[in-house]
Amino acid sequence: MMLQLHNTLSNSKVPFTPIDEGKIRLYVCGMTVYDYCHIGHARVMVSFDVITRYLRHAGYQVEYVRNITDVDDKIIKRAAENGESCEQLTQRFIDAMHEDELALNVLPPDQEPRATGHIQAIRDMVQTLIEKKYAYAASNGDVYYRVEKFDGYGKLTNRKLEDMRAGARVDINDVKENPFDFVLWKAAKKDEVSWPSPWGEGRPGWHIECSAMTKCCLGNHFDIHGGGPDLPFPHHENEIAQSEAANGETFVNYWLHAGAVRVNKEKMSKSLGNFFTIREVLAKFPAEIVRYLLTASHYRSQIDYAEDALVEAQRALDRLYTAMDQLELQDVSLEGPYLDRFNSAMDDDFNTREAISVLFEMAREVNRLKRNTDPQAAVLASQMRGLGNILGLLELDPQAYLRGEAGEGDLADANVEALVVQRQQAKLDRNFALSDQIRDQLKVAGIVLEDSKEGTVWKREV
Repeated sequence: MMLQLHNTLSNSKVPFTPIDEGKIRLYVCGMTVYDYCHIGHARVMVSFDVITRYLRHAGYQVEYVRNITDVDDKIIKRAAENGESCEQLTQRFIDAMHEDELALNVLPPDQEPRATGHIQAIRDMVQTLIEKKYAYAASNGDVYYRVEKFDGYGKLTNRKLEDMRAGARVDINDVKENPFDFVLWKAAKKDEVSWPSPWGEGRPGWHIECSAMTKCCLGNHFDIHGGGPDLPFPHHENEIAQSEAANGETFVNYWLHAGAVRVNKEKMSKSLGNFFTIREVLAKFPAEIVRYLLTASHYRSQIDYAEDALVEAQRALDRLYTAMDQLELQDVSLEGPYLDRFNSAMDDDFNTREAISVLFEMAREVNRLKRNTDPQAAVLASQMRGLGNILGLLELDPQAYLRGEAGEGDLADANVEALVVQRQQAKLDRNFALSDQIRDQLKVAGIVLEDSKEGTVWKREV
């Protein structure tokens, strides 16, 4: 099956053809670093990490670029509130973002440009737009993009400028020619971070930074642009308008957008008190369980985040690791019908939900082979692990995953093992009262026992 992508530009699933055979240039809008990353950011991080991993598995040479917005109104405001420089604030949260990514097994992008590192490229693009009459310097020192001059404005989200204008609120004191004109360069206020320009001291608008950075990192025209669910309008519409007007050619061929994260069926927001940072979630649940939750649904679908959903994710992941447990896993070639079905699912717009269902079919077959002491159990389990690794899952030792880490005050592994052996002997002696007593004792200590024909395995509760 040929790789199919759901292209936001056409709002349909279409065959993927790279600009250069065997190579893919991919840009994803990254974080504005004024606070810790939240679970919605994790959705975007993990989604495009999975997409990049699969494209490389499929044989493509991928150049993955994800930017950092390190200057904007929120950053300036937060730094002033903290009594620190913007550079100090942003570096602290960039470091925290990298820690979160590492915990979630998100591979770093090939390039991670920062807005403040591309000021000259931004100024050059603004100047080009002014010279081409797509932009103008206003009386307040700002530079605006002239939306009406760009014929294709609204094509990504199928909006017509005349329809948007009909419902627009117009401020009689507005310095803009059109209420939908957007800022390219913002005049600096007193004591704000700024850079010199032909239009006065100022800083980039939000949209122009991505147009400049994509051009610097990937060229005028590239394959795939991705981002979160809130970015198609206005951010990505404005990127298209800027880039195509400045460069005189098509900007991007395929647009991919990850789905939203809701919390208990409501939009996540600080005002509703349902806003969770990645590190708050990881303090309660192991990182791979969080990654599994974010991967098990199709990247474009909406996820309802709740602790119950994470408990279900843990149970599902437990089943996969339990199937691999007590087998000698090895590096094996990935081939056969399971691989074909996994690839077919991923070629269908990265359908991770269907791909993971293939892993569960493999787990059921591994368990059957284990019961029959068939040596092929280890081979199939190894292949299952290899397919899971393409999604950034199943990379831990099964026993290490299932048993977890002993926290302060928890029973040590050796003590748990001794009690498990003691319970097994009690069962052989038909001393079921003692057997039950030990099970209850371990349960109170957060240890779950699972009995099977092959024996007893244990794990720590989350």
